[in-house]
Amino acid sequence: MKEKIEMATISSRGQICIPNDIREEMGLEEGNKVLFVLTDNSLIMKKADMQTFRQITAPLKEEAKKIGMKEADANEIVHRARKNDALRDKRAQR
Repeated sequence: MKEKIEMATISSRGQICIPNDIREEMGLEEGNKVLFVLTDNSLIMKKADMQTFRQITAPLKEEAKKIGMKEADANEIVHRARKNDALRDKRAQR
């Protein structure tokens, strides 16, 4: 695959339209899942399939099992983190 560089604009709702030629090249269709990986000041978007998801989550599941963490615990942690992020963002806007 050749390197492609395209630019997109983020909407007021945080949405980005993936350019058509990139969607076609990646075989992305409505409803497909993608992963976002943030490293330093770069954001990488990767097409996600079940194999990719299993590879990423396997080490996390192993660690969670070791400490006795359940899925409901993880959901609560994510919910709490998102709430804290929203509060921090709201304070920053003041």
